[in-house]
Amino acid sequence: QVQLVESGGGLVQAGGSLRLSCAASGNIFRVNAMGWYRQAPGKQRELVAIISRGETTNYADSVKGRFTISRDNAKNTVYLQMNSLKPEDTAVYYCKHEVLTRDWRNVDYWGKGTLVTVSS
Repeated sequence: QVQLVESGGGLVQAGGSLRLSCAASGNIFRVNAMGWYRQAPGKQRELVAIISRGETTNYADSVKGRFTISRDNAKNTVYLQMNSLKPEDTAVYYCKHEVLTRDWRNVDYWGKGTLVTVSS
């Protein structure tokens, strides 16, 4: 089994910054892509940013230029630096790790989510 632990959410004023972290532990041989998703009230979960093991990144248009995704492979951790936050960024943020386990299975694991609230 693999556990993902997220941290860094909270309440911030518009224009402010937050940094999210998501660390994985457990039955991991290698983590391939890592990503951040978010779900606002009444809306579907959407991709925010994704980073490959080779550190190729892709962002939702709504966050380009404001958010930066990065990773530390030695720690199986993904980060999301969020700057110039807007009220519409308010959501529960989830991380996802695409894991190759030690018994050679490819499994997607999700964090439990961390709430980001941006006040106007």
